[in-house]
Amino acid sequence: MARQNELAVGKSTGRDVKAEKARLDKRVDELRRRAFLTPTEQIELSQLKKQKLILKDQISS
Repeated sequence: MARQNELAVGKSTGRDVKAEKARLDKRVDELRRRAFLTPTEQIELSQLKKQKLILKDQISS
């Protein structure tokens, strides 16, 4: 959770942000390939998507 907060306030380098986005993309893809998600996985997917949006904003700025 600390990593998420660090990224949210913009303290990471561009390379760190891109690496984190790649990690999030990979996990989102893993979850989307499943036929069914548990409620916990559904929550995780939602949180990952929000984190990706934060990173996207950081990369574009």
